[in-house]
Amino acid sequence: MTSGPVVQNSIAPDLKGPDFHKVVVDAQAGDREAIATLFVRLQPAVQRYCRARIGRSGSSYSSADDVTQEICLGVLGALKKFADDPSSFLPFVYGIASHKVADHYRKAGRDRTDPVADMPDLVDRNVGPEQYALRGDLRAKLLQLMDRLAPRQQEILRMRLIVGLSAQETATAIGLTATAVRVTQHRALNKLRELAAGLDLR
Repeated sequence: MTSGPVVQNSIAPDLKGPDFHKVVVDAQAGDREAIATLFVRLQPAVQRYCRARIGRSGSSYSSADDVTQEICLGVLGALKKFADDPSSFLPFVYGIASHKVADHYRKAGRDRTDPVADMPDLVDRNVGPEQYALRGDLRAKLLQLMDRLAPRQQEILRMRLIVGLSAQETATAIGLTATAVRVTQHRALNKLRELAAGLDLR
């Protein structure tokens, strides 16, 4: 039996280690508190992934949150079918997430693989309007650079840098080896550096 669900601020530590693995095992056994704890921990990471893939403004914001709920329901439905080691549960979740996001774009009648920058949830009160404008401009330039990467490179950068998955977790989620993920990430970052060299990113 696990203790009641607790919301914690950091995403990655919440989803790794023996404590998380125990929550997964208990949730699979039907422990209601473990199921609640599992989704309290998963939801912020899944939402962050969806917002990075779909967007965080206007109808995109609502769509990302709707897809987050669909993913959580999908994970709940697949929970008892998950038979691997608990350490591979997070890549299993992101496999479901990737399919649900693809379904979202199919339903919308378009295929979009462009990432949208993840914005902070809290406002920094020490930053004035000029700094926000500069940050927005920088973000737009970086998004333009990301658009020029191959879709696989974009996906790996999102999962590694925005979501915070390890190379092995990313590899399991997208069907590559951890070495291939690291190599692709390295090449993608080098390509971004090359592309950025010709831009004024100040």
